[in-house]
Order: sequence, then C-alpha cells, then structure tokens
Amino acid sequence: MHKWLGLVLVALGVLALVYRGFSYSGERHNVSVGPVNIRVDERERVNVPVWVGVASVAAGAALLAFGRRK
Repeated sequence: MHKWLGLVLVALGVLALVYRGFSYSGERHNVSVGPVNIRVDERERVNVPVWVGVASVAAGAALLAFGRRK
C-alpha cells in the first residue's frame, strides 16, 4: 500500500511541476432558438503552486524509501 501511494504522490507531484495547474469546463450556457442551438462552455484554470508539487514528490519519495518494511 505504501509503495502505491508513494508512486501516486510522485506522479502527481511531477505532473503539478510540469503543467503548473489544470483546466476544466465550468458553467454551460445553452440557447436554443428554433433550429439554431448555441452552447458556450466556460473554461476554468486552477493553478497549482510549485511548493505543492515539490512537497508531493518529496512525500512520495519518502514513502518509497522509508515505507513499511517487512
């Protein structure tokens, strides 16, 4: 379990450092007038601070190195 969690934290940390955030579709606005349909999606961007990526990589590496040993 610790190994998988460590790998996930390292992967998420690296992604946070490379992409510095993520985007998603926010509100949708649909307008239908007769046969015409207009749709507008609002894109939202969430910035991830560098320290979050570094902390995630460090925590994942610590779990991989010092995780529960048998």
